[in-house]
Amino acid sequence: MRDETVARNYAETLFELASRNDALQEYGDAIEAVAKLIDEDAKFRLFMETPRIDDADKKAVVRKAFADSLPKHVVNFILVTIDKRRQRLLRSISQQYHALLDAHMGREHVQVTVARPMDDTTHEVITQKLSAALGKEAIPHVRVDAGIVGGLVLRTGNTIYDGSIRRRLEGMRRRLLAADLPTDSGDAATA
Repeated sequence: MRDETVARNYAETLFELASRNDALQEYGDAIEAVAKLIDEDAKFRLFMETPRIDDADKKAVVRKAFADSLPKHVVNFILVTIDKRRQRLLRSISQQYHALLDAHMGREHVQVTVARPMDDTTHEVITQKLSAALGKEAIPHVRVDAGIVGGLVLRTGNTIYDGSIRRRLEGMRRRLLAADLPTDSGDAATA
């Protein structure tokens, strides 16, 4: 939990710096590019996260690799994470930064689970309805799971809305099993 708090603090600092420079999206794209490189390039990740490599060498590589492609303040921010030995948190910092950016821009990510792939029209209708219900721009992330049989399962933050056919069938099954069914015990006693 401590790493998450530290990453959030760093993300807030970068967000404030981006605000001052009117570059919220640009800084977000830059930190995301670095996080993506760390995710996708195992050699770069190992280089950045290995304590056996001198910080000066890491900083020299970061300057050379990113000086022409990223905003100067973002490069300096990455250098500070190296100085403070927090470069292993860059991916988490990027996620936290984007959460701050989404909140600032009035966007909310929603996990949408459906039974079958949906067409573009259905995707657009779901996006519009979610945006209206949430009162902010919804960004649906669709996942297909045939196990829900039909309907939708929505997850936003810590809230889940389960409108799946599977849940309804399970509810019906529980009610039927809990119901007192008449037995034929009276007939057996008279025989």
